[in-house]
Amino acid sequence: MFYGAVVWDPWLILAQIVCLQCLYYLTLGVFLAILVGTRVSRLSLVYFFDFGTVTENTVTGWCVIGSILLSSVAGAGCMLYLIERAKKCLDFSATLYIIHLFICTLYGGWPSSITWWVVNVTGLAVMALLGEYLCIRRELREIPITRLRASWRIKLPYVHVVSTLLMRMSQMKFMKLRLCL
Repeated sequence: MFYGAVVWDPWLILAQIVCLQCLYYLTLGVFLAILVGTRVSRLSLVYFFDFGTVTENTVTGWCVIGSILLSSVAGAGCMLYLIERAKKCLDFSATLYIIHLFICTLYGGWPSSITWWVVNVTGLAVMALLGEYLCIRRELREIPITRLRASWRIKLPYVHVVSTLLMRMSQMKFMKLRLCL
């Protein structure tokens, strides 16, 4: 994807939101199965969407909290490949958690647990900040430029340094010529 003129494509944005939401719930399900599934007899949607399961009073509640936070880390990794732009990470993270709040409200009512809010706001911050960090690292990688006749690669920062040195050397030669005349 080129990062020049961006064409607004609502279908692409909607597809990215749906894919990110599905991948978030997929990773949340995997982490819930690993951490909570070993502690309970039957894993259900209650652990996904009910705010009452997000509690610090039980070990199972801590496992749910860990699953939510690990899913936000995995979501940041998914944004690296789906979104690809650092400046869009906060928007997509906030959209994901707003949709999650809406689904949780439909499933079990308005979340009245302060623990639920703290965990989900922390998950939002982790996903947005880690996603931005990963995307910035990818955007700032050096772009190799190959010459047609050479088999080695020149990297952009070195081209800048070499061109600056050549320019300074030509200025010094010009100054020496002026002194000789």
